[in-house]
Amino acid sequence: MPLPAKAFQLWLHGVAPAASTADICRISGLKRTTLAQQLVRGKVAEGSVVSISRALGINPAEALSNFDQYAELKQLRQPPTSAELVSQIATMDLLEAVVARSSGRSGRLTLSTPPHATSVRNWVDAVDDGELRHRVSAASGVAPQNYSAQLTANRLSPELAIATSRAAGVGFSAGFVATGLITEAEAGWSPSARQEALDALSDGDLVSLAGDRLQALGRTLRRQEQEQAQTEKIWENLG
Repeated sequence: MPLPAKAFQLWLHGVAPAASTADICRISGLKRTTLAQQLVRGKVAEGSVVSISRALGINPAEALSNFDQYAELKQLRQPPTSAELVSQIATMDLLEAVVARSSGRSGRLTLSTPPHATSVRNWVDAVDDGELRHRVSAASGVAPQNYSAQLTANRLSPELAIATSRAAGVGFSAGFVATGLITEAEAGWSPSARQEALDALSDGDLVSLAGDRLQALGRTLRRQEQEQAQTEKIWENLG
């Protein structure tokens, strides 16, 4: 949910009272036209606050929590569950972990930084008790098919990430890390948190999870191949 321009300007004046709009755009990397358009419309994107906060050395999550819509972000202190941490490990890293364990290799892996190609869907799957999507739809007013479409595209709006966390009864950090709005460090996660969650998985659980990820990847690839074939067929018919 975009932030009210007046609330944004009050916040900005509080954290950078002497900075002009040009100064803010220069240090944050935002385009002046983009920020100006958002202010004129009266709605400032969350990403703009995140970029400005980082440039000013302010934790983006703490900055967003100053706005009424994101006041619940103060609950970022609630740590993510082990399942949420594992959900933010890329599929290729999971497969590498399977191979390492199978071959008896010791030592920790170098995990890729989230978000990854399926981080949003993996996170939702990790906190879903079977009825989560219905609860999120009922609470947010977003049709189930539209919610599913965002998951398929590996994206989730900030308001839906919060609605999902609330409906699942978990903290808000993992949802924002999964969507790429904030980083692990900004969410307050330990640098070794994901690795420790991975190490805690039994061999059976690790292989089962990796298998589930591969099946999901196979479905995605088949769908992409079908869409490509349909596109080529259309071009052939036109040509």
